[in-house]
Amino acid sequence: MSSRSVPDILSDLLSRFTTLARTESRLARAEMSEKLSQAGAGISLIGAGAVLLIPALVVLLQAAVTAIEQAGIEPPFSALIVGGIVLIVGLVLLMVGVSRLNARNLVPYKTIQQLQEDAAAAKRQLRTDHEKRAA
Repeated sequence: MSSRSVPDILSDLLSRFTTLARTESRLARAEMSEKLSQAGAGISLIGAGAVLLIPALVVLLQAAVTAIEQAGIEPPFSALIVGGIVLIVGLVLLMVGVSRLNARNLVPYKTIQQLQEDAAAAKRQLRTDHEKRAA
C-alpha cells in the first residue's frame, strides 16, 4: 500500500495535469502555426495560378495575331500551342493551391493523437493506482 496521502496524490495529479495542459497547448499552437503556413502557401499558389491565367489569355490573342502574320505556320495551331501551355501551367498551380487549402489538411492531427495518448496513459495510471489500493 502506498504511503502517500490522498491530498498528496490529488496535488500531484493537479500539478501533472497543469503541466500536461501547458505542453499540449504549446503543441497545438505550433501545429496550428504550421497549418496556417501551409494555408498561406496554398493561397500564394492560387494567386500565382490566377496571375498566369490572365496572361494566358493575352498570349493566346497575341499568338493568334502573330501566327496570322507569319505565312509558314497555320494561325490556329500557333495560338493553341503557346496559349495552351501557359493555360495548363496556370491551371496546375491553381489546383495545387486549392488542394493545400483542403480543410482535412488543416486539422491538427498530431495534437489530437497526443491528447488521445495522454488520456489512455491517464486511464492506465488510474487503473494501476486502483489495483494497488485494492491489493
